[in-house]
Amino acid sequence: MPNILIADDEKAIRKTLKEILEYEGYKIDEAEDGQKAYDMAKDGEYDVILCDIKMPKMDGLEVLDKLKKEGNEAQLIMISGHGTLETAVDAVKKGAYDFISKPPDLNRLLITVRNALDKSNLVTETKILKRKVGKTREIIGDSPSIIKIKETIERVAPTEARVLITGENGTGKELVARWIHEKSNRSNGPLVEVNCAAIPSELIESELFGHEKGAFTSAIKQKLGKFESATGGTLFLDEIGDMSLSAQAKVLRALQESRITRVGGDKDILVDVRVIAATNKDLTREIEEGKFRIDLYHRLSVILIHVPSLHERADDIPQLADKFVREICEDYGIPKKVITPKALDELKTMRWDGNIRELRNVMERLVILSDVKITEDEVKTFVTNTQAKETPTDLFEQFDKFQDFKEHIEKLFIEHKLRKFNWNVSKTAELLDIQRSHFYNKIEKFDLRRN
Repeated sequence: MPNILIADDEKAIRKTLKEILEYEGYKIDEAEDGQKAYDMAKDGEYDVILCDIKMPKMDGLEVLDKLKKEGNEAQLIMISGHGTLETAVDAVKKGAYDFISKPPDLNRLLITVRNALDKSNLVTETKILKRKVGKTREIIGDSPSIIKIKETIERVAPTEARVLITGENGTGKELVARWIHEKSNRSNGPLVEVNCAAIPSELIESELFGHEKGAFTSAIKQKLGKFESATGGTLFLDEIGDMSLSAQAKVLRALQESRITRVGGDKDILVDVRVIAATNKDLTREIEEGKFRIDLYHRLSVILIHVPSLHERADDIPQLADKFVREICEDYGIPKKVITPKALDELKTMRWDGNIRELRNVMERLVILSDVKITEDEVKTFVTNTQAKETPTDLFEQFDKFQDFKEHIEKLFIEHKLRKFNWNVSKTAELLDIQRSHFYNKIEKFDLRRN
């Protein structure tokens, strides 16, 4: 149901307009002065605002000017009993949808309101489409780690330096890669993404470097690889830790010589790409185990950017949650729901193993299942109670022997620290002041495995 705000200092006019518009099926709120109208409208919950020009505390043109400067997308229809052509032109220049003189003609008023609502819907739909198919989403957060990432992107993006982005699944590594591309000198070129973990090892070379017709049984025609497709732009190699050693050797050659050879071909092809890689694995551990080439690691990691888990940047959760709620409500075509401070506090205490991706899914669930406000009780009912939580009493009752309890706590502590440092065993052992060999023994003893 469309939301309309009537702002007028004359009670009789507000009452008349409210009766007419409620009869047409609109939800109506009232404001008796300009200041109240501005306070009610600044949260962006109204599709159309009928605004008198002469009002106490703040006149209608000032309300219009402030809302438009703040990016409010409500359509304002200005109403005045002392209107002049000059006033009407001034209002339209400031962003008013239309200007109507008092007393308003009923038919014209209804037609104007319907047209303003159509424009409001069109603006919302356009905004959703732009977000879905347009440029990169904003990096949300003011925590020190996020500020550092933004500063690094600003410094690194205009260069040709290769970047290796590390972090757990769902932390936003792809978003960082997209921003590096958007702010680079290659932003007008393509950004080609390859998920190395999603492509079978026997096909990864064909995917990256292309193949000639007849190179293998199913190669019925020539195919360009991702390196060629990304020429003039950026190639984003996601989950590069899952790439086979043979493909790693060819990627290393491509980085060293800026040339590739298609599968089944013998001709060198020059390529001009900037490579950004990402992984959720500890590549230093992979190198020690012989699963990743150290020379390729050094080629890729000219600049290292670590994206923290949501647990490490819990103070950013309120901003992220509010952003997701606003987007989800827009997608569903419903008024924006408010998250209470206690609900946000509850969200900040939760474990987010799926990081930002999990948070967005949770916020979508809360938008669907909650009423006008998302409260602490709803978070506990629809989210917290679905996640396993151990209370101290429950934990103590699980063990009869002190040694068993101590080992359980030790396992939880080591697993938490490994997750915090993205399973970088060397760094974790150093910070915990444990010999690396002894730390490996602990990991094997507790059978700790990265998800």
